[in-house]
Amino acid sequence: MASPMSLENDFHVIIVGAGLAGLSAALSIKLANTSHRVTIFESAKELREVGAGIQLTPNGVRLLEKWDVMKELPTALPDTMSVRRYDGSRLLAHEPFLQQLLQRRCGASIIDVHRADLQNAMLAKCVDELGVTIKLGTSVKSVEFNDAAVTLENGSIIHGDVVLLADGLWSTIRSEFAGKDHPPIATGDLAYRLLISVDELSGPDKDELREFISRPALNFWIGPSSHVVGYSLREGTMFNLVFLRPDDLPDGVSRTGGTQAEISSALPWDPLLLKFLRASKEVTKWKLMWAKPLSQLANDSGTFFMAGDCCHPMLPYLAQGANSSLEDGAVLGHLLGKVSQANKTKLLPVVAKVYQRLRNDRTRWIQEEAFRQRDELHLSDGEEQRERDRYMVGQLGAEIRGPFPIRFFCPEAQRWLFAYDAYEQAERGWDNESSTLC
Repeated sequence: MASPMSLENDFHVIIVGAGLAGLSAALSIKLANTSHRVTIFESAKELREVGAGIQLTPNGVRLLEKWDVMKELPTALPDTMSVRRYDGSRLLAHEPFLQQLLQRRCGASIIDVHRADLQNAMLAKCVDELGVTIKLGTSVKSVEFNDAAVTLENGSIIHGDVVLLADGLWSTIRSEFAGKDHPPIATGDLAYRLLISVDELSGPDKDELREFISRPALNFWIGPSSHVVGYSLREGTMFNLVFLRPDDLPDGVSRTGGTQAEISSALPWDPLLLKFLRASKEVTKWKLMWAKPLSQLANDSGTFFMAGDCCHPMLPYLAQGANSSLEDGAVLGHLLGKVSQANKTKLLPVVAKVYQRLRNDRTRWIQEEAFRQRDELHLSDGEEQRERDRYMVGQLGAEIRGPFPIRFFCPEAQRWLFAYDAYEQAERGWDNESSTLC
């Protein structure tokens, strides 16, 4: 990667939203060109510890390493990866050397982190080291797409050279840019989310659960219309457990409290899962949403861009929501680093064209592939499920060959998903497009 540019041009990028996409873009912009001014407007009055665990796959981890964010991040590195039947009766797939395998195939690790820890580490890098300005408790009411201006809730108008919309799933500005209503759509699934701290364990199962949590691993349980993902966080002191089930929440309700009984009565789960359920203090239910792909992620003049969940929300079944947001920010920041006040009229349309081509194609494919992964994970018990299981079990103890039903294990999918280098792709795309400039 080239050294950061430093041009005295006061090129100003306005970012709407301080989530992972917005912070990634801010980081990447400032690292690409130190003189660019970046202002983030965030509607929340404070960035609190919200959310739960997320998996950062090699395509995301290599970006955090490049941005020098990893050193401040409490993580858990899963050593192994396993898939079991939902009732625990059978091991279907196992990778005993997960980190070594991904380093060899994809050039980086997989890590598990708490979303709040990642957001805080990125925020500190942006504000304390790179001079990004963040305005909390400041809502953006509307955007002038071609003029790169935002109108705040209080009526103030802020002008920039580029506006990046990164305000998440429930963005209202998305529909304005699309020119028609473009609401989130229910996927038909929901997630029961549980966070279990080793400090809060008690009862007869505490030693077994503490031992399990202290050895970071990536665990899947798959069953009819359901699957479960479990992994350790914060250096093996916390466990993140997600039960994915058919959506039973009414329209208009996207998040609510759940109960252990709702989960335990759904299927005859692995006894280990039931022990974790009994140990949990709180269960939350999240309706899983997505949105149809937009025809454009940027306007033609390159004064307006979109990134993250506001433009490509996806099912979490490939763990690419956060990773795609990091990629968006990396690509856009790298490209915008090449722009200055002097050349912006000429170069911003090129940035828009490259960003659109790179990010729209990839995120559309991931959205579609996540739905296909759901279908293979959630097979009802029967002949198709038995054939899938026989195929997986037949590769136990050997290096897995593709195609493989579980994409995390599939060497072909690992290369497509995890070996992706956002900076390499951005530079290649730029070289191809800018070569046509006079």
